[in-house]
Amino acid sequence: MFLLNRYSFRQLLLVAFLLIAALLSAASLRGLFTLEGLLVQSGAGARTAVAETAAVQQLGERTVAMERAARQYLVLDDPVLRQRFDEAAHEAEAVLKQLGGIGLPAAERERWTQLLATIRAQLRGAEFTLPAREATLTAAFRDLDAWNIAVAAQARRAADARNRALVAELDAGRAELGQQMLAAIAVAVVLALVFGFWLGRPLKRLESAVVGLGENRLDEPVRIAGPVDVRALGRRLEWLRLRLLELDADKARFLRHVSHELKTPLATLREGVALLEEGVAGTLSEGQREVARILRQNTAVLQAQIEDLLRFNAAAFEARQLVRKPVELKQLIADCAARQRLQWQARQLAVRIAGEPLEVEVDAEKLGMALGNLLSNAIRFSPLRATIRFEVSRLPGRACVDIVDEGPGVAAADRARIFEPFYRGDVQPADAPRGSGIGLSIVYEVVTAHGGQIELLPDGPGAHFHIELPHAG
Repeated sequence: MFLLNRYSFRQLLLVAFLLIAALLSAASLRGLFTLEGLLVQSGAGARTAVAETAAVQQLGERTVAMERAARQYLVLDDPVLRQRFDEAAHEAEAVLKQLGGIGLPAAERERWTQLLATIRAQLRGAEFTLPAREATLTAAFRDLDAWNIAVAAQARRAADARNRALVAELDAGRAELGQQMLAAIAVAVVLALVFGFWLGRPLKRLESAVVGLGENRLDEPVRIAGPVDVRALGRRLEWLRLRLLELDADKARFLRHVSHELKTPLATLREGVALLEEGVAGTLSEGQREVARILRQNTAVLQAQIEDLLRFNAAAFEARQLVRKPVELKQLIADCAARQRLQWQARQLAVRIAGEPLEVEVDAEKLGMALGNLLSNAIRFSPLRATIRFEVSRLPGRACVDIVDEGPGVAAADRARIFEPFYRGDVQPADAPRGSGIGLSIVYEVVTAHGGQIELLPDGPGAHFHIELPHAG
């Protein structure tokens, strides 16, 4: 395994493909060679059968020619007829020799030679022995015909035996080839699974690392083992994680620094305005008092905005420092509702929590704060005796929470900016002070820090917030 880690993912993938291709190619070539051998044997057997059949037929024809010439010679005693007999006999002997070359047993050939010798002997003798020689000649040719018939039957049986042997060998070769192909496929599948598992593990770790960065799990170091190029990518992700941590810290330091630098001159400005209003620098006219009052009000507003900025910065920074653990979502919502029971009961509101029990891996304190902000927002905008509904549901790999109130909802012009820090919509409750505009921003930061998403659904008339969180149990 250590040696495999020295090569790149592409090289290992190529090696895997080449091994599987070589295995299947070897099995295919072996099957091809087996089939080629069987075809060669089949051709040889067919040629042997044809040669045997032709030789047996020629031998029968020569036997008939010999018998005709011999019988005519015995009657006519014509040397030409004897020459025909001898020519036919020589041709028959040549055919007999050919049959010996393709498998006719020597004993059978010897039997035919003996019969030919008997026939030749009957062609010589005194005239008074002619009847006896004719009888002997007839018996010899009868035996020779029987021999030809027996040899023809033997040739057919031999051809049938070769065909059966070839068919049996073909069946055996086919079965062996099928077993080899099945074995090759099985080994190829095993190799594919082994390489797929081994090469897939670093990819799964890369996926988990990317998901962790997307879910702001910046406290978990990225360590990827495997091929060299995958390890290099893992090092780049670790560099990205450290860079994101650094950027978060820089942002927090910048906001703290700017807020501090603003608060110092602002405090001096407020003290100066207070001194002016107290008449320390001399009595002020009515117009000067009005200007001092305006300065005091605006410095108070500016100080409140700076304090809101500090609170939002602290909340956003803390939102990313998650301590995850398994939490039952409906119980977490019920705890949030219980903490604000006095507020919603004072407005005669009802809080309903519906859905199935669902476990998620979250930071209970921070997610509870976000859900509490949404509930507080719904209480603030809901009319008397209204109902606020929470509904928990499940999607593949994700947990969903819907929060619906019966308030005036969000104006169309405000929907796109509802989660921006310090943005306050036009629709505000008449019996409540104007908010700071950071509550929903903090909710957004907490949800996105968990790797989830929140959106405002346009299905009023009230506000309907939809949250999706990963790692549903």
